[in-house]
Amino acid sequence: MTNASKSILPDLKELGSLVLGFLPWLLFLFLSGKTLVSLERAIIISLITSIIFGYRDLKLGFILSWGTLLFFVFCAIMVNLFHVIWVAMYMDLLSNSALAFVMWLTLLLGKPFVLQYARRDLPRERWDDPGMIKGCRQMTIVWASLMTVSVVFSIVRRSSLFHWPGWVYFGLSLVVILTGLTYTTIFKRQKRLKRLKN
Repeated sequence: MTNASKSILPDLKELGSLVLGFLPWLLFLFLSGKTLVSLERAIIISLITSIIFGYRDLKLGFILSWGTLLFFVFCAIMVNLFHVIWVAMYMDLLSNSALAFVMWLTLLLGKPFVLQYARRDLPRERWDDPGMIKGCRQMTIVWASLMTVSVVFSIVRRSSLFHWPGWVYFGLSLVVILTGLTYTTIFKRQKRLKRLKN
């Protein structure tokens, strides 16, 4: 194995772990579609995914995992069970708001969601490293800010300001997610390389 491939493996592993953490939200984004039936299906798939892939994190009390589960339980009750149409109509705004809220909440509670995930994969002696805590807080702020931008896009979508087609807003959602993933990967890589030099 070359040095280049060795140095990128931790980045790919961390990226995969991050994508798994957001898997219910990503599935929801791609599967919700334009009909009530596709939305109901996406809710159930995302709910099941949040339990299966988030089971370990739910047991550990991860705030983002619990927020995700509670959001999809709420959606299943309101949309799938009671067919509350306004919830379905405002789903992008509700989902973006819920995700942004949970991320900001983790900061307010002093448990940035990125720190919870970082500690899960680190030896206990590194859990209180001030640099790591500061970096995780910074990444959480970036993610929460990006999700807040998504909330703004959802609000603009409903305003008379712009009349862009739905695919534009879908594309903007993808740009937000890709920006977060790229930022996180680059930030972690720089921190890891700096740590290896010291």
